[in-house]
Amino acid sequence: MPPMASDKVNELGLGAEMLNTMKDYVTSNDNTYTRLPEGMVCIHVTHSNLLRRMQELRFDKHMTIAAVKSKLHTHCGTNPANQRLILCEGGNAICPLDDDSKMLGYYSVESGMEIHVIDEDPYSMSKGGGLENTDLIEKYRMSDDAYEKRKGTVREWIKDQRAKDPNWKPPKPNMSVGLGGQKVAPPPREPEGPPPGPEAVEGMAVGMRCQVMPGKRRGAVGFIGEVEGLAAGYWVGVKLDEPVGRNDGSRGDKKYFECEPGFGSFVRPKNTAVGDYPERDLLDDDDDDDEDEVGGDADKPEVDGEEDEDEL
Repeated sequence: MPPMASDKVNELGLGAEMLNTMKDYVTSNDNTYTRLPEGMVCIHVTHSNLLRRMQELRFDKHMTIAAVKSKLHTHCGTNPANQRLILCEGGNAICPLDDDSKMLGYYSVESGMEIHVIDEDPYSMSKGGGLENTDLIEKYRMSDDAYEKRKGTVREWIKDQRAKDPNWKPPKPNMSVGLGGQKVAPPPREPEGPPPGPEAVEGMAVGMRCQVMPGKRRGAVGFIGEVEGLAAGYWVGVKLDEPVGRNDGSRGDKKYFECEPGFGSFVRPKNTAVGDYPERDLLDDDDDDDEDEVGGDADKPEVDGEEDEDEL
């Protein structure tokens, strides 16, 4: 069982006297209105047809009762002509506010008192919960005839399918997707022409600085050639500056270049650009702005559906 509050107090070494002193300090300004401008009062408002209680509405003592009713109209919806106001304190009625020409201060109103609004309109919208009970609101429902006249609806699409094939049935949704069930395999990639050959890596050499996509990752070329276990064609093995790769320069049991785990990646040549790509200074916020200017648009690697070996 969780410890009692008194046990926690004892653990902290707080006695009852100290605890009461702290409580008095925290609640010292409760129900006080010392920060109000001169002539302003905070009044609680209740309504004969409403369950909610409007807390601490501000009124100027120089407002007439007619002006008070106009302000209350914006809060409770009752027309000023149908309001009867009763000044209360602690739930007990003090006097009616029945003279619209008198100022609020005439009735010795103080902060913390209550004004009870009696709605005398027999057709008031607030009557019977009209402004609070959402069950009384009529919900919009479209008729079948109106829905039939609409174009591009699911019902119209189903009718078209059944007109073409009387045995057609709507497909069942795969409810397991995204809920830990069996994943739907992505559609196979269409062939994109012959695999890259030596011409794709022309101008590249081991040791050259490079930038690869996706992510504008930087590093150095560690290998150029074909890789067992990957798609046919030439690959560029990159030793990355940061641990944003997927391997340690190996594929299967074969080591193609040396790097720490997580620093290696095999990338297609078209997603690799060699040139002046120095290591980024992680403390320099301008690196991201400057990197687009290095090498120009011609040096920017192209990105398509075949980024690196982990995406195949």
